[in-house]
Amino acid sequence: MTGLNSSGRTTILYKLKLGEIVTTIPETKLNVETVLHGKIFFTIWDVGAIDDIQSMWKFFMKRTKGIIFVVDTNDWAGISEAREELQRLMNEDKLRDAAFLIYANKQDLPNAMNATQIIDGLGLRESKQRNWYIQAACATSGDGLYEGLDW
Repeated sequence: MTGLNSSGRTTILYKLKLGEIVTTIPETKLNVETVLHGKIFFTIWDVGAIDDIQSMWKFFMKRTKGIIFVVDTNDWAGISEAREELQRLMNEDKLRDAAFLIYANKQDLPNAMNATQIIDGLGLRESKQRNWYIQAACATSGDGLYEGLDW
């Protein structure tokens, strides 16, 4: 799982793992947890969009079957940076068979982007060669999180 800082990655991880909100530490660059959903165990690596962590991504990508990309849909100014990060992952050869679940987080906020705005903002119309899905979500309430995993 990745996304820009403050997108809600770690909140989502621990909401899925513990069913509750935990205090997160922004300086933590990597969290790894196993989450049971239905009969499937997911090992989720919460990897920040930080340059020194990105150099290690090649080690995570080798056996990756799916990427969860978290977008702060209330961060209109950051959508172009989120697009760059997501497109970099989608263009990575080692991830050519990976599915991309995009959590459109913070949908509870009044200025959140809608699905069309997110698709356009992330350049997903040009990513037809990739298997991707957008799930509206709210990390703090848990809305949409399990529906995304069901995809």
